[in-house]
Amino acid sequence: MNIGSIHNIYFVGIGGIGMSAIARYFNATNKQVAGYDKTKTEITNALENLGVQVGFEDCLDAIDASFLDSDKTLVVYTPAIPKEHKQLNYFKANGFKVLKRSEILGLITENTFCLAVAGTHGKTTTTSILGHIMKECNVPLTAFLGGISENYNSNLILNGDEVSVVEADEFDRSFLTLSPDLACITSMDADHLDIYGDASELIKTFKDFSKKLKPNGKLFVKNGLPLQGITYGIEDDSDYSAQNIKINNGAYVFDVKTPNTVLEQVQFNLPGRHNLSNALIALAMAIEYGVPAPQLAKALTSYKGVKRRFTYHIKTDKLVFIDDYAHHPEEIKAVHQAVREMYPEDRVLAIFQPHLFSRTKDFAVEFAQSLSQFDEVFLLDIYPARELPIEGVTSQWLLSKINNTNKELISKSQIIKKIKESKAKIILTIGAGDIGAEVCKIKEALS
Repeated sequence: MNIGSIHNIYFVGIGGIGMSAIARYFNATNKQVAGYDKTKTEITNALENLGVQVGFEDCLDAIDASFLDSDKTLVVYTPAIPKEHKQLNYFKANGFKVLKRSEILGLITENTFCLAVAGTHGKTTTTSILGHIMKECNVPLTAFLGGISENYNSNLILNGDEVSVVEADEFDRSFLTLSPDLACITSMDADHLDIYGDASELIKTFKDFSKKLKPNGKLFVKNGLPLQGITYGIEDDSDYSAQNIKINNGAYVFDVKTPNTVLEQVQFNLPGRHNLSNALIALAMAIEYGVPAPQLAKALTSYKGVKRRFTYHIKTDKLVFIDDYAHHPEEIKAVHQAVREMYPEDRVLAIFQPHLFSRTKDFAVEFAQSLSQFDEVFLLDIYPARELPIEGVTSQWLLSKINNTNKELISKSQIIKKIKESKAKIILTIGAGDIGAEVCKIKEALS
């Protein structure tokens, strides 16, 4: 399919983080772009400010007539859209070319030099680091991010079209539409079991992804994963390894051992060993692409992070408020490690909103273990996203499994009151649902 010949592109679910990055891309390349989403958000507002038409009613009347010509319009949709969606069903029934988000990403990137970042955790941060450091070194790239970069206030980095940097999403096996030149796999922990059934099927699909590399392509794998490739790790014997790690004024300073040399005194400003690992693999992929290592190390110092990934909202001597997207037990453990490393003596309160009934059910024991490590825990009700309730799977049920005397089930309306009653110096909001919408209110109330 020749995307260049398409004039109009309509997105069903345009407010999604991955969908909106592609909408921004087509808008920047002078296509006519419009779309539907269920609710207004910061993302849909930003798209409208760019001149993109966004409708919030699922009816044909909400679609501009110019997008109802099947010869001129390509339709892109996200798998999160319900099967009974009227607009999507109309497009499918009336001869429109209809593609999943992952398929269009495959088409956009197939004629570029593609660097793809896969893994159950770390994709968004790694992709944004890689996009940032390569842009700073003036590589002609487009980077599609699964989060809003603090450096660019966008989920799209545009600096040319010869190279693409993409997040390779395992949800719905989406990443199998890509054919990367360089790819990494950061982790393969069990997740999305509503899609895969069991962890062995997820691992098999990651192995299938590793075979999607172009001829002469290179695969990077976190040391310890059951795959062959260029290895990377922290303080180990990997091909790329972070060594001599110190913390200096809240930043990591470390050496990078590569297969050929040692890059000394690299600085990285994000906390947490998981983020250090993300920075290491981004450096490794950019070095293998051919960017001089000293330039990359300099570029890394200006990286600011991704919104809702260990994002500081208040940072004073008396109070610290951090927000993070963590929604899997391994991610919560990583947040805990980071906060304890930075604030070893301080009391920490975690406010967690579980995401999906199925994920809560599948990992209840692991969620309880990871949450029990904090000094205080407040749970919100489960955010359903695309799911219907599962009998017996509730936040109260999860709370009962947490081994901590300082725990409580609260509503969103109680958050600020409960924080003010707490003696904790470090406040964390954690979760992938709509808890992020509470952050501004909390910051305002505590400032």
